Amino acid sequence: MKRVPSLEELAKMTPDDFEALFGSQVVFDMPPQARRSMAKAGLLDQSEGGLAADSLAGQNARLIDLALSGNKGALVSRWGHILLRRALLSRLQAPEGMTPQHFLALRVGLLLRMGETDAARALLQDMDIADYTPAVGNVALAVYEKTADFTGLCPIMATQGDLRDDAHWDAAKTICEAFRGNSRAALSALDRETSRGTLPKIDLLLAQKYAGAAGKTRRAVTIEWDNVDSLTPWRYGLAIGVGLEPPERLMTAAGPQYSYVTALAPMVGLERRAAAADRAGAAGILSNAAMVDLYSQIYSDGDVIGTWQDNAETLRDAYTLTDSDARLAAMQSLWNGASNASARYARQVLTAAAAARMSASEDLADESGPLITSMLSAGFDANAMRWASVVPSGSESWGLLSLAAPGRTSPVDTGALDSFIDADESADKRKSTFLVAGLAGLERLTPGDIERYSNDMSLNFGGSTRWTNAIDSAARRGDRASVVLLAGFGMQGTNWHRMTPRYLYHIVSTLRQVGLEAEARMIAAEAVARA
Repeated sequence: MKRVPSLEELAKMTPDDFEALFGSQVVFDMPPQARRSMAKAGLLDQSEGGLAADSLAGQNARLIDLALSGNKGALVSRWGHILLRRALLSRLQAPEGMTPQHFLALRVGLLLRMGETDAARALLQDMDIADYTPAVGNVALAVYEKTADFTGLCPIMATQGDLRDDAHWDAAKTICEAFRGNSRAALSALDRETSRGTLPKIDLLLAQKYAGAAGKTRRAVTIEWDNVDSLTPWRYGLAIGVGLEPPERLMTAAGPQYSYVTALAPMVGLERRAAAADRAGAAGILSNAAMVDLYSQIYSDGDVIGTWQDNAETLRDAYTLTDSDARLAAMQSLWNGASNASARYARQVLTAAAAARMSASEDLADESGPLITSMLSAGFDANAMRWASVVPSGSESWGLLSLAAPGRTSPVDTGALDSFIDADESADKRKSTFLVAGLAGLERLTPGDIERYSNDMSLNFGGSTRWTNAIDSAARRGDRASVVLLAGFGMQGTNWHRMTPRYLYHIVSTLRQVGLEAEARMIAAEAVARA
């Protein structure tokens, strides 16, 4: 017979101690037929646009590990981001020699670094909690931090609470105790941790404020940011989860990752989300439809006034005015009102469907470049091609359409290409080098012309690196998934100045070889537009 604890011992027990004493720990009782298979974890089946399930089954596990873990998540290309996200969310088998749990943890981790917090959570939740490992536990905490959904951790804590042993994990476990009905004990536990200094004071105060929202225990917790010198996912997730806004100085220094979280966070105000959308839209996190929906909410909200309400009204004009010149003027107002080149491109994503409704006209031919860029940013290539008969040969519009044209088999006019190069005023003629690289990768130049332009412009298409060898080898085998992951690895950077024409050539060429020509065309056109 077990000894009955004394009253003093009972008073010192935590909720976990009580559960262990009374044998009330949650156990896994899901029948085998209801368990989800780890063999093909993911959200997108091949019939839904995902990659084939066995795409990576025979691939080198170390190469895939490197392609996923070595990718910092910031990609120069919006279309590259979209393609990589689709690959990561596909129902894929882990490569031989890698456990399904490790494979899923790598994918979730990369989605988080890309700013795809909702996608990361959805992928994580495709795995039964019973199958979690410490590696999965590591990304799980990060997922729920960045989605400001700390209660989402509670089912994990109830059954797999020992996956980690660190201060933030324990604090999250204490928050879950509050939401399980033990709010008084949870707040007392956080008080003790505050006195011990196990975490920075701001981290524990925010945890107390979040935990205090549960149950009948009410406590005023004052959050002061004066002595806080940086944001972390823990701090930002808890702050927006309880309706707080960190100071602008912290947000400015925190970088784009927090803008991506903000853009996707439904609890954040519309104006803050709209400002964040100028980053998230350019990165590929928000679609044209998602951005239009956000601005529609702003338009219909009478409490939003000032610049963002004006922008919402201007966007409505871009879609609804009957006069084409007036619609174009509305779009130009949005584009020119952007704070930088990346935000301008995000505004072009915002207006993509409006631009696609513009009729091709010779009167607007000189203004067609930004319109075509806007259309192609959201994949309206068929609409963009209507302008092919009116744009000047050798212009930027001509270059974009030469890349975006679907199904083209004939080489482009090199005379027009030479005119494009001569008129190019971009730094180091970057637009021209990207146009040549894209055309070469799409096989829209003859082999002789490719060699000539490569030599004349010092593009070195024939040079090789370990990365070019790996992606070319994957393309020769028809390994679509490896090509996408390696293309994502090669597109890392904060802007297109980080991309080389040689790498762009290999990315476009290999994507075309494995049947992803549409994505290859959009990436090539984006490179020229944003160079």
